[in-house]
Amino acid sequence: MKQIKFIDDMSRGRISRRDILRHAAAFGVGVVVMPRFPRAAEQLTVLEWAGYDLEDYCKSFVAKHGGLPSFSIFASEEEALQKVRGGFAADIMHPCNYSVGRFVEAKVAAPIDTAKLSNWKDIFPALQTAEGVVVEGQVVMAPADWGNSSIAYRPDLIDEDFKKTETWGIFYDEKYAGRVSMLDNEVAVHIAGLLLGLTPEQAFLMQGEQLAKTKPLLEKAVKVSRFLWNAPTEIQQGLASGEIVAAYSWNDTVKNLKSQNIPAAFAKPKEGYFTWFCGMTLLNTGKADPAAAYDFIDAWLSPETGKALIEGSGYGHANKKSFEIADPEAIKAMGIIVDPVEHMNNAILFTPVPSPILTAQIQLWDEVKALKQ
Repeated sequence: MKQIKFIDDMSRGRISRRDILRHAAAFGVGVVVMPRFPRAAEQLTVLEWAGYDLEDYCKSFVAKHGGLPSFSIFASEEEALQKVRGGFAADIMHPCNYSVGRFVEAKVAAPIDTAKLSNWKDIFPALQTAEGVVVEGQVVMAPADWGNSSIAYRPDLIDEDFKKTETWGIFYDEKYAGRVSMLDNEVAVHIAGLLLGLTPEQAFLMQGEQLAKTKPLLEKAVKVSRFLWNAPTEIQQGLASGEIVAAYSWNDTVKNLKSQNIPAAFAKPKEGYFTWFCGMTLLNTGKADPAAAYDFIDAWLSPETGKALIEGSGYGHANKKSFEIADPEAIKAMGIIVDPVEHMNNAILFTPVPSPILTAQIQLWDEVKALKQ
């Protein structure tokens, strides 16, 4: 931060939250998951990450409406935004805090009336007012899930020097050529900025000459990576087989590997690790009854959904009551601080990047990774 069934969903034997059909993603095509009941004229349509199109995350909605909504799976928030701008009639989107502003700018996001959400009162207070949740004085995202981005690695296979000093530099070091995998995303640009000595804020906002200085590092990242990954199953399988010894990853990868008795560790790079939180946004492009949309959002915010998320994926949930009912051992194994505020204060929170700057960063990454093809 979602699918079709592959090997493991966030740790339950299915694909991870951000997994996708790689070939569909390559052509910018979303995968439509057919509902489990006959499609009604105004059925709720949800743009969702692969792996989150499950009853586990919306049981109260299913109980009330008789089945799942219609899901359209996306590979990235930008893909989902362009789909909506192209005329796709979706009622709900599952963006992350750093991308919500793009939907607001495009005038496809609608304000959320939190009085219509029975579980809103139990959301961590700091998340209720966080950047990306509130935009221009209005709640435009109901926070739901949160977790980390760092380096998953095989401690039994990786070089001892890395274990002594965990660093993002592993993806830009020719010593590790063919043994690591970077995510196919402009986050590689931000990491390069950190390695050049910039602060996180400076790295996110790089442009012009400062951005150009990252190009040599990005070229190394492309050259060093055995492959640039899109689907988490790629790196999970690569780490499990030993094809690669380290990969950019979300925390569920380590949980999945350990559940298979495969040695795995999640680094705390000396430059800092990243954290994120995502949620539900109402769209003004849908055709379903708005009451159904609120039912779905409220189901996602429930402690029961949080319990399923914590135990199944190792991600955190925005409802503080989730941690009261989830398995204590699952909470312990998460490797994150239960209080999201404290957790995010100890990591680099992904934050919104102005559209012109982000576009330039994406263009640079696309230009460099073309060398791999």
